[in-house]
Amino acid sequence: MAEPDSLQLEIVDRLSDITSEEWNALLPSDAGPFLRHEFLSALEVTGCVGANTGWQVAHLLLKDGDQLIGAIPLYLKQHSYGEFVFDWSWAQAYEQQGMQYFPKALCAIPFTPVQGSRILSARNVDADLVQKQLIAGLKTLVVQNNLSSAHVIFPHDSEAKGLKDQGFMLRDSVQFHWHNQGFENFEQFLAALTMKRRKNIRREREQVSRELITFRHVPGISSTNADWEFFYRCYENTYLEHGSSPYLNETFLKLWAHRLPENLHLIIAERNGNPIAASLLVVDPTSSKAYGRYWGAIEHVPCLHFETAYYQAIQYCISNQIQTFEGGAQGEHKMARGFLPTTIQSAHFIADPQFAKAVQHFLDREHQGIGAYVDELAEHSPLKSSKVQP
Repeated sequence: MAEPDSLQLEIVDRLSDITSEEWNALLPSDAGPFLRHEFLSALEVTGCVGANTGWQVAHLLLKDGDQLIGAIPLYLKQHSYGEFVFDWSWAQAYEQQGMQYFPKALCAIPFTPVQGSRILSARNVDADLVQKQLIAGLKTLVVQNNLSSAHVIFPHDSEAKGLKDQGFMLRDSVQFHWHNQGFENFEQFLAALTMKRRKNIRREREQVSRELITFRHVPGISSTNADWEFFYRCYENTYLEHGSSPYLNETFLKLWAHRLPENLHLIIAERNGNPIAASLLVVDPTSSKAYGRYWGAIEHVPCLHFETAYYQAIQYCISNQIQTFEGGAQGEHKMARGFLPTTIQSAHFIADPQFAKAVQHFLDREHQGIGAYVDELAEHSPLKSSKVQP
């Protein structure tokens, strides 16, 4: 590897300028499917990011001559949608001082509240040096382009430490994850819960069962265009019911299923052979994790959401010896279904020193509040025993 002075930073406005082999070679073994070139470039070519979405593609690369040795998935954001770490109040306060908060720099996986690598480096290089160069480059990009800030959403803990060492402020978030304790079946999982939680889950499952609803599990490699067209109909309906528009489009879902079918698993609820609801799992066998991503229904059935998005997914994880099921951002209601709170962090660099000081005070108070919140949640654990920790 060359000396730091010979390394060059570049920005590309589309991932297709880099081959999938080059990009994927930067990924650690536990990177999971969301960082893969196939996923990120699919978001771009199908118009889910880029153009007029408010997600301007600006991936930051580090090169040693012609060799790509490091990268950050980066976007210039015109809003804060699709991030799952909320800074709308910061933007409002920033603009009240006569300053412009947007665009901001965002290092994240779009629409995906999953912790993972954000500062990528090739295997044959000094990873610490690459990390320092990329973080410094990100800060320089902010300053030279008069951006308000840079945000790195849900990095690995080791990356969060490196970001803090270079002046980023850390912010806590709480998610709810299910952990497999070697369960052989769903009944064993229920037996690990308190009586109240166990009875509640059985009651919810019985409500769905009385509606004569069955479930069809469709591995991505077996899925059809019709499956994805129905899933998109359900997914879109969830957004429409809340008066908003979906982040993803049907073309993306079909391309994703074509490119990475081994990482996808559909759960489709049916009545009399007619599909009425669906949920999507993203599966990473390497790290033994499943991620609950989207759910939707075209017919309202009480408790169908819990059965389709949680209980069927937990059964899938038990049957396939998946160790962790991440249910997505927020959602205290997940605790009643056997999920436990997990604290993960994001990292934030604010260019204006005075505003950065105010944000740090805010984060210090928020950190204390989240700590107390997690402690309170622990007192209401759904598990009979607190001996087994995630």
